[in-house]
Amino acid sequence: MRTVVVIEHEAEAGLGFFEGWLAAAGIACRVVRPYLGEPVPGRAGDGLVVLGGAASAWDDEGYGWLPATRDLMAGAVEEGVPTLGICLGAQLMTLACGGAVEPGTAGPEIGAGEIRPLPAAADDPLFSALPPGPLPAVQYHYDAMTRLPDGAMRLAGSPRYPNQAYRLGAAAWAVQFHPEATAEIFVSWTGTSDLGPELIEELNAGVKEAEAEMAAAWRPLAEAFAAVVASRPVTGDR
Repeated sequence: MRTVVVIEHEAEAGLGFFEGWLAAAGIACRVVRPYLGEPVPGRAGDGLVVLGGAASAWDDEGYGWLPATRDLMAGAVEEGVPTLGICLGAQLMTLACGGAVEPGTAGPEIGAGEIRPLPAAADDPLFSALPPGPLPAVQYHYDAMTRLPDGAMRLAGSPRYPNQAYRLGAAAWAVQFHPEATAEIFVSWTGTSDLGPELIEELNAGVKEAEAEMAAAWRPLAEAFAAVVASRPVTGDR
């Protein structure tokens, strides 16, 4: 069984749907929790998933493991290790590979949002597996990927932020949204926010209503990522 290293930045932002989807596809996950003092590994092995979190991608002082995480992602991209960065993970990959991340000028994007695949998605190993778009997805971000790394292939946008997904090289993907997030996870995020009770109730209801459709939309992406991991030659490194 192939093993994917998962960098989890906080307990409230775990693998969600992806835990079951990857396991069903024959992929084991080794979750690393640097917020609990676990060291970020120097290499990713068969594959790498870097999850989201409340940090800004440049906040090295507040989250001391971010430099090591960016180094891990940069190395994985260079070596062709299948890599998926989600939200904060996508922003870390962007910075690690020479792009830019800044506070979002269109304001926070939170709730059940609309993801619009671009024409390039039709030929992408992951995004070509998706049902026809637009597709609903959980959003929860204040910062945005404002300049993609050189050579990045943009794969999806949204009405508010154009850089929602890209591929870098043959096997590294960054997604600004949360394909892994269950309604329960989203509710845990809004429950600690200062968005106001009426808005929180509205956002939670929207995500709960769309949950089944979102799961149907993004499970093929997880399965396609698992297939990319499984197709890579075994290196013996973990």
